Amino acid sequence: MNRIITFTFNPAIDKSTTIDHLVPEKKLACSPPVFEPGGGGINVSRAIRNLGDHSTAVYLSGGYSGRFFSSLIEKERLDAINVTISGATRENLVVMDVATGQQYRFGMPGPTVSEKEWQPCLEIINKCAADDYLVISGSLPPGMPPEVMGEISTIVKKRKAKLVVDIAGDALACALKTGVYLMKPNLSELGSLIGNAHITEPDVYQAARQIITRGQSTAVVVSLGGAGCIMVTKDEQVMIPAPLVKAISTVGAGDSMLAGIVLKLFKGAGFLSAVRYGIACGTAATLHPGTALCHIDDVERLFQQVLNNASVTMATW
Repeated sequence: MNRIITFTFNPAIDKSTTIDHLVPEKKLACSPPVFEPGGGGINVSRAIRNLGDHSTAVYLSGGYSGRFFSSLIEKERLDAINVTISGATRENLVVMDVATGQQYRFGMPGPTVSEKEWQPCLEIINKCAADDYLVISGSLPPGMPPEVMGEISTIVKKRKAKLVVDIAGDALACALKTGVYLMKPNLSELGSLIGNAHITEPDVYQAARQIITRGQSTAVVVSLGGAGCIMVTKDEQVMIPAPLVKAISTVGAGDSMLAGIVLKLFKGAGFLSAVRYGIACGTAATLHPGTALCHIDDVERLFQQVLNNASVTMATW
């Protein structure tokens, strides 16, 4: 039986709260904090669960905070594999300023991870089956070299599975050397990859076409934040606008988007249909505070809006 397996090498406890107004040098009263298990792959698995399906979430965790993180995973009833490390799992903080409606996100560095500690993840990957979807999302922790992504890509290709990556920097470049099934960078990440800090929409299409022509990825989905995304495959290139909503929190929107895309692809949908659904999922996530991610009722309503606004420009190369 085929599976969706997510990997989170640098997970975090996401703590979210609100304050009346952000003022420097003063002790600020916060609302009761909400704790949620976070990190790219974990959020993808949580969003897939919210969409009524399931996946297996593989993650590294350790220390007192790692034990709390695993208790949050258990509370969410995710199918998960915990790879234990010695360092303490990181904690992130999201603060909403009620007076301005602005959100502040504080991301902490992760613990240093030894090769002996991250190696079991490769053993899990080496057991994947043909047509499994392996999703690697989020940053690599200190001690895990970017070259690992090239090794992972090689293993996945030999196993005839499908590798989906939402990573950046050298780790993304290493993964692309062997090739992936789908990559989902944002504009900044794609710009860094091609060495263009001022990347424009025409640049996106050109860069994506080159990546696909070189066999580095079957599809490229570039997130444009609240504007939507650009999707490029061998046969199609299209800008998909996101529905207009009043966003409460953008935390986890990209992970919800990726969850929707992967879930639809896993169920046999084509890239265009899957990415449209993903846009609905990402937009739905912004309607809820903290890292609550997407809710299925919102997704179904917003997906109809995406379909109503659909327009496709076919590729000509």
